[in-house]
Amino acid sequence: GDVYKRQMQMLTGIDQSDYSKLETGKRNYSFDQCRRIALALETSMDYLAGLTDDPAPYPRRESDAARK
Repeated sequence: GDVYKRQMQMLTGIDQSDYSKLETGKRNYSFDQCRRIALALETSMDYLAGLTDDPAPYPRRESDAARK
């Protein structure tokens, strides 16, 4: 619940109230928010969007790995 949302806020920079709205579908993800969540959860944006059943992330570029 709240602990998870606080952790996601720390990892992604998305505030708790916005994250709750994203989870419940009251707000759509921006590209940047989706990217930050995918990086924080070590998955792909395709997985978050339901376009693949494979949660494994694609290989990251060095510049993306450094942003975590």
